[in-house]
Amino acid sequence: MTTSRTAPSPVTPGRRRRWRYVAGLLVLAALLVVGGRLAWTWLDPTAERTIDRSQPVLLQSIRDLSRFEAATGSFQVVVDLEKDAAFLPDAVKGSRTLFVGAGSVDAYVDFSKLAGGAVTVNAERTEATVRLPRAQLEKPNLDNRRSYVFAQQRGLIDRASDFLSSSPADQRELYVLAEKKIAEAATFSDLRSRADANTRAMLEGLLKSLGFTKVTVQLSDSP
Repeated sequence: MTTSRTAPSPVTPGRRRRWRYVAGLLVLAALLVVGGRLAWTWLDPTAERTIDRSQPVLLQSIRDLSRFEAATGSFQVVVDLEKDAAFLPDAVKGSRTLFVGAGSVDAYVDFSKLAGGAVTVNAERTEATVRLPRAQLEKPNLDNRRSYVFAQQRGLIDRASDFLSSSPADQRELYVLAEKKIAEAATFSDLRSRADANTRAMLEGLLKSLGFTKVTVQLSDSP
């Protein structure tokens, strides 16, 4: 039994030209789409860019530090600040802001105000007594990267005022309030006691490494 096969129709030069034309149009369309997207990215009138024109840092002063950084405490507080008008509802006039403030407080012992007899040694130079002031707390140092406004509600008048003002209400009051609360928390914490213990351990280890067999460290609220 003989099977007959149909010979494929030959591709004419005209058909080849049409296919080449269609392929060229597809490539050109793809290039136009990619180019358009790149041009819109570069020429977008709403796009923003950041230019840092800050002046060089000016060194104003240098001072020597004679203190031992004995301990550091990390704190976080949620500030709930609400402002109301006397005779208007909150939806018209008033605001409430939840602010998360995170920062640290350093505890240090100041060695610069020690009296002349702060360190006494016995005749055999085997015992030493050191009199130091208790640790003090440094001003809270808020971490801007971890401090932020969590939620905020404002009345219509407050929103309109911020919209029309050239300098809308900033967050300085929130930062000041967060620093105050963190400072109070550090005062009532055991941060100073931990700093006193660390200072005592540091001095005892230092003096014993110098040959003293007995070291007494006395801490008081006054130098």
